[in-house]
Amino acid sequence: MSYEFYKVIHLLGLSMVVMSLGGIMLFAINGGQKASNSFRKGVMITHGVGLLFLLVAGFGMLHKLQIPGFPGWAVGKLIIWLALGAFVGLAYKQNLARKLWLILPLLVVVATVLAIVKP
Repeated sequence: MSYEFYKVIHLLGLSMVVMSLGGIMLFAINGGQKASNSFRKGVMITHGVGLLFLLVAGFGMLHKLQIPGFPGWAVGKLIIWLALGAFVGLAYKQNLARKLWLILPLLVVVATVLAIVKP
C-alpha cells in the first residue's frame, strides 16, 4: 500500500477519534451520564476503530518513510495516541470534559506539528 493510502487512513482514524471524543464531552458537559447515553456502544466502537486506524496507518507510514529506528517525534505521537485512548474514560466526567474540550485540539495540533516538522 502507498504512503498516501496510509495517510488517508490515518486522517480517517483521527477524525473518528476526535468526533467520538467531542460527542462524549459535549454529552457530559450538558449533564449526560454514561449510563444514559443510548449511543454509548456506537461511540466506543467509533473511538476504538479510529484508534486502530491511527496506529496501523501511523506505523505503515513510518515503514514507508524508511526511517531507521524509532525517532523521538514518533514516540511523541505514540504518547498522544495513548492520551487520546485514555480520554474516552475521562470524558464522561463533567468537570474533566470541559478541560478536555480545550486539551483535545491542542494535542491534535502538537501531533500535526510533530508529523510535519519531524524534529
